[in-house]
Amino acid sequence: MTKVHPKLTASSTSSKQEVFTLWMKSLVLNGNGCTVFDSKGEIVYRVDNYNQKCSHEVHLMDLRGNVLFTILKKKSKVLRCWEGYRSAGADLNRGDLGFQVKKSFRILKGDSICEVVVGFDKNQQNQYKMESRSSNSSWKIIDNLGGIVAEVKQKISACGVVLGDDVFTMVVDSNMDPSLVMGLIVVNSLIHQKNDGRFRWSRICTDSLVIMAISYTRLPPRRRRRRDLRNIDRSFA
Repeated sequence: MTKVHPKLTASSTSSKQEVFTLWMKSLVLNGNGCTVFDSKGEIVYRVDNYNQKCSHEVHLMDLRGNVLFTILKKKSKVLRCWEGYRSAGADLNRGDLGFQVKKSFRILKGDSICEVVVGFDKNQQNQYKMESRSSNSSWKIIDNLGGIVAEVKQKISACGVVLGDDVFTMVVDSNMDPSLVMGLIVVNSLIHQKNDGRFRWSRICTDSLVIMAISYTRLPPRRRRRRDLRNIDRSFA
């Protein structure tokens, strides 16, 4: 059986980068979330959302269940916004706002762009841009100079086999906090999740929406509802 966690090799890692494996599955039975392995195969981060419908508040934890970030969806009539608060144990310190993500109106050919602000100290504030592409299931964080500081791509084994639609390789620059990157990945999953509240990657959700839209426009009005339900059932098969 092929392992989902990364195998450490001299050619696959760099002293300036950290490599992780992101598995969009929860280790909790009937749970909803994701699990992150480091280059040694050890679990370093996890998200377990026991209440699948409660996606307006999600907790990023370490292996022992200590909360690192609490991510809240903010209600807005104009822009969708998510805020990540650094947590100390089980307590949420609303004064320690770690990052804020706003979804941009600029959506071209299935691409999604979000604006990210990290740190709200005027002297230490950093701004990034999140880009996710549905064409190749890739996602990256870009700094003000246009450099890629974190990137996620579909994981491929050493023999060239794709490990599935829910297994990804995450490469993080040494200057970036991996827990911060994971918090932004959680936001990306919340942006693209379906109505059942499950964590999914952008390509799966975007493709499903496109297929359903095409089917809807080609059907007579009386048959639209029944055909749409069949398409939804097939997407979960």
